[in-house]
Amino acid sequence: MIITNINMVLENEVVRGSIEFNKQGIVSLADSPSQHPSAYDGEGGWLIPGLIELHTDNLEQYFTPRPKVDWPPFSAMSAHDAQVVGAGITTVLDAVALGDYRGTGDRSKNVDKLIETVVESQKRGVNRADHFLHLRCELPHSTTLGMFERYADVDAIKLVSLMDHAPGQRQFVNVEKYREYYQGKYKFSDAELQHFEQEQVALSEQWSRPNRVAVSERCRDLVIPMASHDDATLEHVNESRELGMAIAEFPTTVDAAVRSHQLGMQVLMGAPNVVRGGSHSGNVAAHQLASMGVLDILSSDYYPASLLNAIFALSSDESNDYDMVKATRLATYNPAQALLLEDRGLIAEGKRADLLLCHLHHGSPYVTHVWRNGRQVF
Repeated sequence: MIITNINMVLENEVVRGSIEFNKQGIVSLADSPSQHPSAYDGEGGWLIPGLIELHTDNLEQYFTPRPKVDWPPFSAMSAHDAQVVGAGITTVLDAVALGDYRGTGDRSKNVDKLIETVVESQKRGVNRADHFLHLRCELPHSTTLGMFERYADVDAIKLVSLMDHAPGQRQFVNVEKYREYYQGKYKFSDAELQHFEQEQVALSEQWSRPNRVAVSERCRDLVIPMASHDDATLEHVNESRELGMAIAEFPTTVDAAVRSHQLGMQVLMGAPNVVRGGSHSGNVAAHQLASMGVLDILSSDYYPASLLNAIFALSSDESNDYDMVKATRLATYNPAQALLLEDRGLIAEGKRADLLLCHLHHGSPYVTHVWRNGRQVF
């Protein structure tokens, strides 16, 4: 495959030219148009490495599209896979929550199905993107450690994150935001919400610290990269680094983000935060961290298309120094390095041909083609 007349976002520069690749990888790059008669004209579009998504809950909504509605697993997986590839994502870590923070609920019932479906669909070669697993360990729960031990040896696991969503700390320092979110999500009455809050605080006090220590120790033994989640204070960050975290997911304050970056943890923020201009929980805005130079990785979180949108939004924002090359690395090279995936994340000779071609219309990027490992998948 040869593509010509494209703006290629390379490791350190953007080059207007052409590329040749096949299923073995990227063969050659040129800073001039190709004269080959079969070369595809990219019409001045942007050629970017296939995006790498570390934290998305998107699969869950296909498994349970409505409350009490279970969708056939492989049909759900296919729809999710098509959506992420259509957003330019060629490597995705599907997040699975362990330890149901409501005590009961669809998440705990779906864990086996989710994990089995991701593993089996990947094994059968039916996925368009490369799918791996991200275990989200909800620490304030008696079942969390046992569930983690049950799945810890699954080869597809590439990341484990440790989180505590109890009110009054981390993501929900603002308790009113906590009430607004959970009452809207689960339709609690005021009395039910009050009981829920009290229960979550008690569970956090009992289980969060021992589970955090035990899960992180096991991950270090298994050499699984770990991410902290919603660190808000310097104490949170220092503890995360001591426990071996490589990624700081969604730090909620400037201080926590800056300290994480200083300690060598990759600061990950939500692409929807960039696109929307701020956090839905009222925490630090991603563009503020970008302006300080401490934003390292982007994740689409709950909206796959936001990843590519955020790259272009950051690269056109004059309040930061994230040009197109640096902004692209947030969703390609940097997450690949965090996961120890050396074969992808860059457009360079010998690397996997995981690529997306997009064009700007009305200021927004539209994906026109996607290749994964040299094979066109969109």
